[in-house]
Order: sequence, then structure tokens, then C-alpha cells
Amino acid sequence: MLDAGIKSQLKAYLEKLVDPIELVASLDDGPKSAEMRALLEDIASLSGKVSWSDNGVDGRRPSFTVGKRGEPARIGFAGLPMGHEFTSLILALLQSSGYAPRISDELAAQIKSLGGEYRFETYVSLTCHNCPDVVQALNTMAALNPNVRHVMIDGALNQAEIEARQVMAVPCVWLNGAPFEDGRMTLEEILAKLDTGAASRGAATLSGKEPFDVLVVGGGPAGAAAAVYAARKGIRTGLLAERFGGQVMDTLAIENLISVPHTDGPRLGRALEEHVREYEVDIMNLQQAEALVPGNAGNYHEIRLKSGATLKSRAVILSTGARWRELDVPGEREYRGKGVAYCPHCDGPLFKGKRVAVVGGGNSGVEAAIDLAGIVAHVTLLEFAETLRADAVLQKKLYSLPNVTVIRNAQTTAVNGAGGKVSGLTYTDRGTGQSRTLALEGVFVQIGLLPNTDWLKGTVELSRFGEIAVDARGSTSVPGLFAAGDCTTTPYKQIIISMGEGAKASLAAFDYLIRTGL
Repeated sequence: MLDAGIKSQLKAYLEKLVDPIELVASLDDGPKSAEMRALLEDIASLSGKVSWSDNGVDGRRPSFTVGKRGEPARIGFAGLPMGHEFTSLILALLQSSGYAPRISDELAAQIKSLGGEYRFETYVSLTCHNCPDVVQALNTMAALNPNVRHVMIDGALNQAEIEARQVMAVPCVWLNGAPFEDGRMTLEEILAKLDTGAASRGAATLSGKEPFDVLVVGGGPAGAAAAVYAARKGIRTGLLAERFGGQVMDTLAIENLISVPHTDGPRLGRALEEHVREYEVDIMNLQQAEALVPGNAGNYHEIRLKSGATLKSRAVILSTGARWRELDVPGEREYRGKGVAYCPHCDGPLFKGKRVAVVGGGNSGVEAAIDLAGIVAHVTLLEFAETLRADAVLQKKLYSLPNVTVIRNAQTTAVNGAGGKVSGLTYTDRGTGQSRTLALEGVFVQIGLLPNTDWLKGTVELSRFGEIAVDARGSTSVPGLFAAGDCTTTPYKQIIISMGEGAKASLAAFDYLIRTGL
């Protein structure tokens, strides 16, 4: 099952096992069960602390559990944890044996203090780059708290189950037999949802912090670079992030970050956070800014959070990034996660053999249509303009596919649904004015980005597109406020440009502090 190179790496990891573990499989006569048997045999052959058996009674087949020998198993995999999920398997093996997870003492204590019973089920696709974060977070909780159980479920191998539960987006988490949450979540986010008192406790702690010299709002590439450059100056630096890594965490392949030939979004996001944590930066994750109160004549700027907390700083760097642009039509939000999707790589496998539409004729839309054409029965691509905007080479590939239809000059007006999920899409032919309806099961929206600046209206100058207006130094219309990245008027929204702009804004903020005597 595993090649020699992977076996060698896995053997090195298994040397870190603390106590013996046991893998218990539930198999049938199918080919996937044969692959799972081979995988478990390979793992057991690499360490004397690992044993396995095929006497499991789980109704999902193939599946297996991971647990410390002599104790009830609390982690399971209903599917082959390969691809993006192979790391989830390795961590499950280690943590089930007693190997301490790499989380803060505070998080570990919060997990262990959870009362009640928690039976988590996470539906994934093996091509989803966001799913492993959720799987690993819940596995960590199961490893630390005996009241928590978790199983990863490969949707492609359990089609009847995902149809019954109407799972149409991954990761999709169920708790105790009921829907819990869809989409990527960090361990902190999961705990915040379970431990409802944590928010109020955290708000009081935040409000009690001393003022910062530089406060960075946003944890993407621009924000991370700004924080590193500020901290290296030896000044008091804080970083406020709704989600560390930002939009990067939703990106699959990254091949234009100079000196790094290939990486992916989650990996880069983790690297950004690790780099920032090497410095004395006060990172405040899972916090959303709600209002900005600019200071005057040397007074502190204030950032007010949705949690009710208030932070103060002499200088502020705004790097709040951007988000997926929505169609803003009836049915889109109602059927989000029930047929309306924004990530073809993550959710595409759930639409195998079905009919879908892609809205958007730029590079991202055409690439999505090409990817989906290899999975689904038929793809209809709708473009608002009279011509596609994607690169010629992508268009050539698109038009060569037999199961793709391109409709130009089409304005999407509604997403239709029935039985709690998408059943079609309505659009207007902009040439004739006629309204037409397509029968389909999925709609993938790929129409660009919007800056996350709604909360700044009326405080700093914004462009007509909602971008923060900045000069060559990253300065905004308000003294002491700087901005960088995709939320600004800086052209070309690229990761490497955001990093450079973040560093520049940070240097400008430091210059501001020393020149104004603050």
C-alpha cells in the first residue's frame, strides 16, 4: 500500500509512540477494504507498539478505529486517510498513544475541562485542503478528553449516508447526530462554539491589555509581514485576526511565491503563524473588528471588537484582506452548503455524476469548470459579459471538453431549490431579455473578491470599490493609520505583493512613531 519512501518516514514518526496502540478495522470484500487492510498491515509492520485486527463491528465499511491498547478507541476513519488526510492519520496514531499535541497549555486545559458527551462525525473529500484542519482539531480533542469521540467519513465512499443527510459541502461536521458546522474551523473556533462562556472571559482579558505601539488588524500575508517587521523594531506589537492565514487558507496550489516553487494555502498559513510566533507579538485570534475610532493629536486609536472588547494603539495597520464575492441573488445564502459552493477543489467530489453550473468566466471560473468536468456529469459555465475573460490557453481547454456548455451574456438572477437543496439556476439572457432556467444540483460561484472594509466606512477614505486608499508608503487618509494587502487600492492582488506591502506599511508606521515622538 505504502511505497518505501513513505514507509521510511512513517517508521520514524512511529518511533515517537508513547504507549502501544491498536487499530481495529471493519471490512468487507470490496477493493477499498483490501486497500485498507494493506494500509493497516503496513503500519503494524513498522512498529512493535502497533497491532491491528479486523474484528470491528462498525456499520461503515471500510473503516477503522485508533486507540490506546486496552482502552476504548475514540478516533475513527471511515475511509482511507490518504492524500491531504495522511497527516491526520499520523497525528491520530501519535496522540492516541499519549504523545502531547502541539497546542498551548490553555487550549489543552480547555479541552480537558469540557463536560458532557460529544460524538463528532466529519464528512470530507480527500481532495479538500481545508478538511484536515477540522479532522485534526477534533482528533486532538478526542485524544485529550475521554468524553469526545470523532470519526472522519470519506463522502465518496459513503454516498448513501451523505445523500440521506444532504451533505453537499465539506468539511461538514455533525455532533451527536445533528448538524454542527460546515466549512473550515480551527480548534479555537470549535472550542469557542462549545464553551459559550469563553467569549465573555476573553473580552474582559482583551480590554485589560496595555496599549500597543503598533496593532495589526488582519492575519494574512500582509498582516503577518507587518507584525514581523514591527516586532523586529523592539516595539510593543499586537496582531488581531479573525482567522490567521486569511484568504490564503482557502487557496489550493501556490506556485508563484518566489523561492518557494510549490506550496498550498493551509501550509503557508501555518508557516506565517509560526514565523510571527518567533517574535514577541501578542496574537489575538478569532477576533473580529467592528469599529475604528481614530485618535487625534497623538491620542490612541481604538479598535472595538464584536466581542465587546476595546484595544488601543499608537499606530494601526489595517490588513483585513478580501472575501469571495457573492452573487447576491435569491437562494444563494439559503442554499449555501446545500448545493451552492465556492471551492471546486473541496466540494467537487460530492457532485460526482451530477449537473452543476459555474458562474464566472475569468481564470478562476474557467479553471473550476475544467476541474469539475472530470468529476461531474455536466458543467454549464455562465459569464455575464459577451466574452470570457480567462487566458486563451484555458479557454481552449474548456471548449475541448465534451461535457461543458458555455453561456455568455448571462445574468444569474436566482438559485432555485427543492427539498432543502439546490435544484436549478435562473438567468436572464442579456441580449434578448428572456429568462431561462437550468435544472442542476450544484452552483459554484467564481466571480472575484470584495475587500473586508465595510466596518471602516466613514472613518478612512475608501475607493468606489471599497478599497482603503493608500499612498506609496501605505499611509491612509488618517495620520497613524496604515493599510496593506488586498483590502487596499494597491494593484495586483498577489500573496507576494501583500507581503511586501505589509512590510512597507510597518516600516512607515515605525517612522511615524519616531517622527511624532509617540
